[in-house]
Amino acid sequence: MLRLEKRPAPSRAWTAATPVLAVVLTMIAGGIMFALLGKNPFEAIRIIFWDPLFHESFAAYSRPQLLVKAGPLILIAIGLALGFRAGVWNIGAEGQYIMGAIAGASFGLAFYPSESPLIFPGMIIAGALGGWAWSMIPAILKTRFRTNEILVSLLLVYVAEKFLASAATGFLRNPEGHGFPGSRNLSRIESMNNPELISGTGMHWGIVAAFIAVITAYVLLNKHVLGYQIKLAGQAPRAARFAGVNPNRLIVLCLGMSGALAGLAGLFEVSGPAGQISIDFNVGYGFTAIIVAFLGRLHPIGILLAGLLMALTYIGGELAQLMLQIPAPAIQAFQGMLLFFLLAVDVLSTYRIRVKKEGVA
Repeated sequence: MLRLEKRPAPSRAWTAATPVLAVVLTMIAGGIMFALLGKNPFEAIRIIFWDPLFHESFAAYSRPQLLVKAGPLILIAIGLALGFRAGVWNIGAEGQYIMGAIAGASFGLAFYPSESPLIFPGMIIAGALGGWAWSMIPAILKTRFRTNEILVSLLLVYVAEKFLASAATGFLRNPEGHGFPGSRNLSRIESMNNPELISGTGMHWGIVAAFIAVITAYVLLNKHVLGYQIKLAGQAPRAARFAGVNPNRLIVLCLGMSGALAGLAGLFEVSGPAGQISIDFNVGYGFTAIIVAFLGRLHPIGILLAGLLMALTYIGGELAQLMLQIPAPAIQAFQGMLLFFLLAVDVLSTYRIRVKKEGVA
């Protein structure tokens, strides 16, 4: 018989190896799923992980898209990771992403058709504040009334989606759009556009912000007292209180930072790749970023690499749907397997498997 035995200390080797092992297990389980759907599993895995980068017919388009898809995932995941490290569980980044996009777009469109160079910086500030304000709802309820931030932040996602539909069909609807839902196309308005900074790379201001967030988070966690407090609160809450860490202040700070970064991701997306506020603007980046955060071990550099990997599954998944007619829910299940296997294998970093002999207690 097999049993789990707690290790004296978490294994560093297993901690480093679990993301790689989770990816391998995801490929195996995903291949089995594709085979059950009647598709060639080896071809499906190749299309998802190899063709977007190296196939001559797709690489010219797919490589720039890698940064476009990875940017919002990395930006949101960095904010989530700061909270997760402190034991603050923000599951509602999708809602904060939506509200950041609405706030930023509303600010810009309020000045239409002005071409002032100050509009886009104002939109960035408005986007961050929109996500921050939405995250303050679970923060205040948590600190004042001890509600569960997981449930509150998650339920607020559905409120934000209703607000998005209202914006697309109501107060932000394009008056020249012949009645169709959706705002003006921000990417076509020079003062509100988030352009490609280097032609053919997919690099825009949202990607720059994601890299800045990675560097800032790394410095914060390793060189700043706030980073020490975040790690201490997550690892030893009682010790953190004795060290003078104010738990309510930390909750507000962590939720606020994650909300602001999610709001920025929404603003950069609506002013760039998406181009407009629409009913189907949100594509699940806020939820996928949770997978990215854990796949990256809540470490800024790990999140950068995990964000690129997850972006690859987005692009490769779209190719697989097109070339093999694999259903979109199957691709979403394949992406979800990453988190499932990561959490499953992660047990081995804290526990070791022992063989229990019969008759031995």
